[in-house]
Amino acid sequence: MADRLTQLQDTINQQAEYFCNSIGILQQFSTPSKLSGFDRSGSQTPQQQDDYAQLFATLITRCAKDIDALIESLPSDESSNDLQTTCLRRLETDNQEAAERLDEVVRSGEYLLEQVQAALADIAQSQLEMQNLSAKNSN
Repeated sequence: MADRLTQLQDTINQQAEYFCNSIGILQQFSTPSKLSGFDRSGSQTPQQQDDYAQLFATLITRCAKDIDALIESLPSDESSNDLQTTCLRRLETDNQEAAERLDEVVRSGEYLLEQVQAALADIAQSQLEMQNLSAKNSN
């Protein structure tokens, strides 16, 4: 969830930057109001100002949609507690089942180990008897 919150914070910061830059563009390219007795004209054409207005309107709108999407993707307070409780119960059940399977596998492994040890003991005993017989026959 921290990743989504970080994304949301970054997007909100980006939106603030767009607002700030758009106000700066408006201040930079706006034509002064005419006052009586003074005649002054703006240095930029209205077309360029319209391009900036369209650009920032598009950026601000797109960023607002991204913010909405990020907010919608965050979990709600009401469902998160119930959802976490349900998930924890399911995990506990899965954990118990896995523990039972592990116990069964360990018991089976111990039984097989006993059988292998018994077979090895029989083999060792048989080899000792064969060595004794060989030693008696060679004498």
